[in-house]
Amino acid sequence: MRSDAILPPRVGALQPGPCNAITDVAGVTVGHTTIADGPIQTGVTVIRPHGGDVYRDRVPAAATVLNGFGKSIGLMQVDELGVLEAPIALTNTFCVGAIAQAQIRQCVAANPQCGRRLPTVNPLVFECNDGYLNDIQAMLVSEEHYLAALAAAGPGFAQGAVGAGRGMSSFGVKGGIGSASRIAPIANGAEYRVGALVLSNFGRPAQLTLAGHAIGPMLAERLAAAGEPEKGSIILILATDAPLDARQLRRLSLRAGAGLARTGSVFGHGSGDIALAFSTAYTVPQDSSRPMPQIAMLHDALVDPLFQAVADSAEQAIIHALWHAETVEGRDGHSRRALLDVMADRISQFSEQAP
Repeated sequence: MRSDAILPPRVGALQPGPCNAITDVAGVTVGHTTIADGPIQTGVTVIRPHGGDVYRDRVPAAATVLNGFGKSIGLMQVDELGVLEAPIALTNTFCVGAIAQAQIRQCVAANPQCGRRLPTVNPLVFECNDGYLNDIQAMLVSEEHYLAALAAAGPGFAQGAVGAGRGMSSFGVKGGIGSASRIAPIANGAEYRVGALVLSNFGRPAQLTLAGHAIGPMLAERLAAAGEPEKGSIILILATDAPLDARQLRRLSLRAGAGLARTGSVFGHGSGDIALAFSTAYTVPQDSSRPMPQIAMLHDALVDPLFQAVADSAEQAIIHALWHAETVEGRDGHSRRALLDVMADRISQFSEQAP
């Protein structure tokens, strides 16, 4: 039986931020639109790097493709230019195009010369396949849902079976949206925050390792799971207030794979595993007549605590996605049970207890 008195275990030695979420990085906000209507179990999640217009004031960013079984839009230009110029959107595989179009329309509405006197905008949309629970062929996530999630973005947000995570599955149980943060003390006396948000939709039951505890075999037995190949995907979004350039952010994004591996993932053949990192320490103007920022970047020799913070916050975010997700029933009678509904008695042995 599920017990809400069971708190998730905390991984790693670094301290979390006040909310233990990506929004502990100042200026970052998150919003969801969730569609839960019988066979339609899906949605969209939007991450805003700052409260202004990201098209006009871009943020440095870089991505790592751990396994490229994915249908994202916008990664090529991020790799080339090293900046974000749109909010980050997460949704299901068949709705990537609709959300990219929504991002373009929203940018044009705010910047009427976009694509005319001004450059075009690079939409950025990531996806996972929620087709087990959601009737993905219906393709019902629309511009209206994107705009609602964008408008709802704030420092406080729900986790679990919400937004883009509504129909997602992980390790044979319910997956979804999870988030966490860590504070990284640097040798030069500075202190920076790293936050992670994941769209968790990956892993076979027998693989699950939770805070170092190999509970996967017992989970597989309880689910009577077949030994099928790993399917699904995970998107890992990382934010930091550390002053880093795109080259350094690419190095940060790669370390998300360390946190992902700790949970039992092997970056399976059919899994689209993509990590993107961005910094809020400065913005890059789209208008070439505006001055470029003059900022001292963090020395490469000092970045190890940030690597640790990325690995810990990514692992913790995956745990939070599993922890907060509720049981969901979707199309054709398919359902995914919440991890705590299946494994509460086992998990309580190594989890923190609520007062």
